[in-house]
Amino acid sequence: MKKAFVTKAQVEEIVKSFPTPFHLYDEKGIRENAEAVKKAFSWNKGFREYFAVKANPNPVLMGILREYGCGTDCSSKTELMLSAAMGLSGEEIMFSSNDTPFEEYTYANELGAIINLDDITHIDFCEKACGGKLPETMSCRFNPGGVFQMSNGIMDNPGDAKYGMTRDQLADAFRIMQEKGVKHFGIHAFLASNTVTNEYYPKLARQLFELAVELKKETGADIRFINLSGGVGIAYRPDQTANDIVAIGEGVHKAYDEVLGKAGMGDVAIYTEMGRFMMGPYGALVTKAIHEKHTYKEYIGVDACAVDLMRPAIYGAYHHITVLGKEDQPEDHTYDVTGSLCENNDKFAIDRKLPKIDMGDYLVIHDTGAHGYSMGYNYNGKLKSAEVLLQKDGSAKLIRRAETPQDYFATLDVTDIYGRLK
Repeated sequence: MKKAFVTKAQVEEIVKSFPTPFHLYDEKGIRENAEAVKKAFSWNKGFREYFAVKANPNPVLMGILREYGCGTDCSSKTELMLSAAMGLSGEEIMFSSNDTPFEEYTYANELGAIINLDDITHIDFCEKACGGKLPETMSCRFNPGGVFQMSNGIMDNPGDAKYGMTRDQLADAFRIMQEKGVKHFGIHAFLASNTVTNEYYPKLARQLFELAVELKKETGADIRFINLSGGVGIAYRPDQTANDIVAIGEGVHKAYDEVLGKAGMGDVAIYTEMGRFMMGPYGALVTKAIHEKHTYKEYIGVDACAVDLMRPAIYGAYHHITVLGKEDQPEDHTYDVTGSLCENNDKFAIDRKLPKIDMGDYLVIHDTGAHGYSMGYNYNGKLKSAEVLLQKDGSAKLIRRAETPQDYFATLDVTDIYGRLK
């Protein structure tokens, strides 16, 4: 059974200021998790977590993580701008993009961000974008091809992914970049998404550590860091066992000592780019039941929709649901929990066993702290909801207001459009 980090009484107090729906974040949980990640990799002197901004681009939440030494992993100019506005610069920022526009390389270079090249063909392009000279420190993204398999089966298929370079391309890229003045290198790879196993990072790390040893011998490159990227997942389902970041850190440490340590490369820094693990469990979409429908199935309509959380609609992803105040009641009703979009896939749950839901009940949709609000959109003219921080003292703080119709019309090239329509 998943337990919500907020109670019915707390939500009833919060909605007096901020009406549903809204995304709610657990400050206490975020801080405890960030401290745990920092501690799990404290054995590595150069360790840094680069929070994946794509997972949740809220500066208040990013600021909390920065207190624990986290940088940012950016994949667009806008994410770079957000990082810069928060005072981050230089090696606090990792820029990992693909099919990258010219001006984005230029801006990343101006910030002094570490540029992580996705493809060997980007080298000359990036050099021009950086004013004719590549930065002294750069990274390259590796794709080993094939499938990525662990003891519990095939996890993902890197060979079908559009990201990264082959083994031979990576070696060639290091040689070319050295000729162009790059002095320090990093290796980056992302081979599987949302893994709920402590085995993933250690296995990926060992593969990249062995690659680093080989590349140093072949190219003479000064490899300063290994970026394990993201992929460490969360337990969305109540029957899943959550990842243990301590065990993961120990597993990476063991591989580090056995491969890099023995090769005399014990000064290589370890970087991570976790978004989902850092923030996912510490966010929830709070919504209210406003309609019920009894046709061929039993439906509960809520005031949120896929605009607020699109993972169930596009992936069929599971998000646990708690009916606040009814946590101890039997789950003896079967519902589809739906939003109001003109799309039949606008469902947060299908055939879900829940307690009897009455109109006005508050539902907490779990694990929306990553890829929740950030994936929102405006289909049907729906407006994105507010974001609220449940602070350590139990008080609620608005950290992003809800969109208004004026926001929706703001990009139209008619200056008085809102005035005529409101």
